[in-house]
Amino acid sequence: MENEIIRGAMKIRLDGALPEYPGFLPGIRRAPDRGFRLSKAQAETALKNALRYVPEALHETLAPEFMEELMTRGRVYAYRYRPEGRIYGRPIDEYKGNCVEGKAFQVMIDNNLDFETALYPYELVTYGETGSVCQNWLQYRLIRKYLEELTRDQTLVLLSGHPLGLFPSRPEAPRVILTNALMVGMFDNPKDWEIAEQMGVANYGQMTAGGWMYIGPQGIVHGTFNTILGAGRKFLGIPENEDLRGRLFVSSGLGGMSGAQPKAAAIANAVGVFAEVDMSRIQTRLDQGWVERVSADLSEVFSLAREHVQAKKSVSIAYCGNIVDLLEYAVANDIHIDLLSDQTSCHNAYEGGYCPAGLTFDARTRMLHDDRAGFARRVDDSLRRHFEAIKALVARGTYFFDYGNSFMKAVYDSGVREISKNGVDERDGFIFPSYVEDIMGPELFDYGYGPFRWVCLSGKEEDLEATDAAAMECIDRDGRFQDRDNYIWIRDAKKNRLVVGTKARILYQDAEGRTRIALRFNELVREGKIGPVMLGRDHHDVSGTDSPFRETANVKDGSNVMADMAVQCFAGNAARGMSLVALHNGGGVGVGKAINGGFGLVLDGSARADEIIRSAMMWDVMGGVARRSWARNPNSMDTAVAYNKKNEGRAQITLPYLADDALVARIISERMN
Repeated sequence: MENEIIRGAMKIRLDGALPEYPGFLPGIRRAPDRGFRLSKAQAETALKNALRYVPEALHETLAPEFMEELMTRGRVYAYRYRPEGRIYGRPIDEYKGNCVEGKAFQVMIDNNLDFETALYPYELVTYGETGSVCQNWLQYRLIRKYLEELTRDQTLVLLSGHPLGLFPSRPEAPRVILTNALMVGMFDNPKDWEIAEQMGVANYGQMTAGGWMYIGPQGIVHGTFNTILGAGRKFLGIPENEDLRGRLFVSSGLGGMSGAQPKAAAIANAVGVFAEVDMSRIQTRLDQGWVERVSADLSEVFSLAREHVQAKKSVSIAYCGNIVDLLEYAVANDIHIDLLSDQTSCHNAYEGGYCPAGLTFDARTRMLHDDRAGFARRVDDSLRRHFEAIKALVARGTYFFDYGNSFMKAVYDSGVREISKNGVDERDGFIFPSYVEDIMGPELFDYGYGPFRWVCLSGKEEDLEATDAAAMECIDRDGRFQDRDNYIWIRDAKKNRLVVGTKARILYQDAEGRTRIALRFNELVREGKIGPVMLGRDHHDVSGTDSPFRETANVKDGSNVMADMAVQCFAGNAARGMSLVALHNGGGVGVGKAINGGFGLVLDGSARADEIIRSAMMWDVMGGVARRSWARNPNSMDTAVAYNKKNEGRAQITLPYLADDALVARIISERMN
């Protein structure tokens, strides 16, 4: 087919003008070279895949540029098509569009690429080392064009960042349906994903990066706050009405997600020590005020920590160095650590997410480029040392938990079979608990509490203050201890200076709480008291994610390896008319290790939005509670029983009958011995 015919068949397209090559500001973090591993035939396909976005007249100029990016950066980013200057989530009224949803999504995309929020903004990576809005700047520009044209009678469909097109729909349907990195089973592994990514057909969206719902590190601050407070109560004997003052929390990582740790520790009044090899990430947290002290001297670090523990005063200390060195120092010097975790990007350990002991950050970056096989060996050696140090500290009374970054899976993959719970494989988990397994799962997810979040699309501080106040009014602070904790969280949110990027908030809530708050927000929009609001959540939630090493780590009936729940959550949200629905592979634990479904809902004050809230918000949470109840999780069963009683004649969750343990053990013993 002639290219002119193709061009004439599209009204929404990238134009034929070649943009000026944009400048790159100094001091902005850049993604490392991801390596070039394509065959000649694959490289030819990759180049054609990138060139199909632009008219043929531009190919002579762009083909060598794209090939250079592919070979030196490991990806075609199409830097030439990045808009000049700062990208950020502007007030919704500053965007072009034919419907409020189309403009709202542009706000969210741009917020994900803000220099203040994105990890590698020039490479469209928002967080988690590889979590991307889309694959390249060609897609970004074309998505923006489609969103400007989108109407309430259309749905925009995206496949791994590629805008497939606008399709006739209806107002009750989603305005955007998107998927990321959904690999066919036999190819669902990091090696084949990387080839697909380099060829320009796969995008690792994490979820809130590629699902356009990232609100900066605030999102994980709340989760970390709940986690460490829960760990202290459950394993350190701290009463429900007290916090972590006088306790030492040690972890690693200060990036887009892990950077939440010092802020969460400060809110919980703990003494926090966090190892980070990249000084630029430490500087970001210093500039935010989320880290108070910095040192590359371990003696000084632990001296400061000891002073504050004894005085029962909180402080967040960044150690500029490797976590392995820090932990080995603690072992050698008999330093007691109360709570210990890790938040490096171990879901992507061999792509730079984990910096091996003995390498500086710059040396890590060079070795990634020059000697990938040698780098992988260094990672494995470091992970084994890391494990031994943790094991020694745990034996002395430290409570260690995997914080959902695939750390224990990475240790297992490095050859440490000792970390496997069953001694055979990863199927039954590991000898140390996942934070979901011990804390978040039973104490929050099983009841339906999870990371409900919203963005005030007007960009006005007063709108955020109004939604904070409305949310507080909707919380029953005399209910469960979770409600009391969350009331305090939202009450103090402004004081704690949590906003990075758009005027956004996160608040852990159960199904009924989310519904009440959402309806109240929509009422405020209808009354003209605030502008439109975008609702959403993280993949780290009750229903949206199947992930045996994280979100579903406390599902023990064998279904932790199934992805039915996430897909059903995605489909159910689409059927109920959420504004945006998303389905992703990988999440925060890596390709092949999770499937997660998410949503976005634009509140425009309409009765239509009220109806979606009433049906979809309850489904989005209670579908997961039902699955957890069926797995015989006690707190979910209690929640399901209460739900059935309250909704008799309208809804019902199937509940499991409980078998007698002694009977089952006897039958198994008789037949299998």
